[in-house]
Amino acid sequence: MITSIGAPRLMEIGGGSVARLPAVLAALDIRRPLVVSDPFLVKSGMIDRGLNPLREAGIPVHVFSDTVSDPTDTVVEAGVTVLRQGDFDGLIGFGGGSPMDTAKAIAILAAGGGKMRDWKVPARADMRALPLVCVPTTAGTGSEATRFTVITDTERDEKMLIAGLAALPTAAIVDWELTVGVPPRTTADTGIDSLTHALEALVSRRANPFSDAQARAAMALIAPNLRAVYADGTNAAAREAMMLGATLAGLAFSNASVALVHGMSRPVGAHFHVPHGLSNAMLLPAVTRFSLPAALPRYADAARAMGIASEAEGDQSAAARLVAELEALNRELAVPTPEAYGIDKAKWDALLPTMAEQALASGSPGNNPRVPTADEIVGLYRQAWAG
Repeated sequence: MITSIGAPRLMEIGGGSVARLPAVLAALDIRRPLVVSDPFLVKSGMIDRGLNPLREAGIPVHVFSDTVSDPTDTVVEAGVTVLRQGDFDGLIGFGGGSPMDTAKAIAILAAGGGKMRDWKVPARADMRALPLVCVPTTAGTGSEATRFTVITDTERDEKMLIAGLAALPTAAIVDWELTVGVPPRTTADTGIDSLTHALEALVSRRANPFSDAQARAAMALIAPNLRAVYADGTNAAAREAMMLGATLAGLAFSNASVALVHGMSRPVGAHFHVPHGLSNAMLLPAVTRFSLPAALPRYADAARAMGIASEAEGDQSAAARLVAELEALNRELAVPTPEAYGIDKAKWDALLPTMAEQALASGSPGNNPRVPTADEIVGLYRQAWAG
């Protein structure tokens, strides 16, 4: 079997590595970058952790921070306008998944033209684009290592999956120290997001030996440390493990794809503005239980990688432990159901057919071990409603 693997050209990993940003730009021959970040990181001064090394190196700094929590096509278009008006020769995505995904989309739209929806899957955004350096400040999306970006079409209320080499960062700086101030809720949501990436990569129909190795390593780091970092955000060892785990999970799903959880999660985010990691968590136990019969050994393997089942334990028992663990994580990390989150039930029920259609159209459910029908997806949404 031949597997096509994509990864950033250069990755700087470790505490304090953000100081290497000028050296990374020099290696990529970027002299005037446009920095894409978010309003909170600018207002809090957190962005200076990335900008100060640039200033000290004499690199001009220009920041586009008009991003939103769920990146939209309108924000991307505004970013492209800023990019074209300046003499920029590269991009830096500094922040969580939103700034990084926005930076990716700006690079794609600037190079490919048209509208953002022109590049949604099954289109391939493989065009030559400006070099992009991603610097994550949360341990979750893995966007610093993936060939994907997710952008909301504001006219259609649809989260669009966009894939291609133009979305793959040229370089990444993975500095766990940037996550120390992240609050518990965001820590939990992004942590479950990264766990979902690893799990779905392992059971994906497109899994391969490379993605398997990254997924197992990611789960071995994330599972023992997620509760610890949620309870104590200053736990340096747990923060470091979670950051590396998130990046490995990103490499895993970028080269194997995500599956049904993500396919169903995107419409929830688009219609009800639930943070991505949180909507994944709401769906993860029910979707895993639904999918078990089609890939029991793989789910059992995940339980062993997470350290919740022994190597000698049978697949049926190990897989059952996995579902129980996912349910326990949701309880202990205070993940609300859609009902508890405050979503209106009448609106939820009315949108179920549309959400099921959008989930299937994204292509991700087709990678699931058990490929669902639209009716089965509606049933899973109903299960998730009240947990």
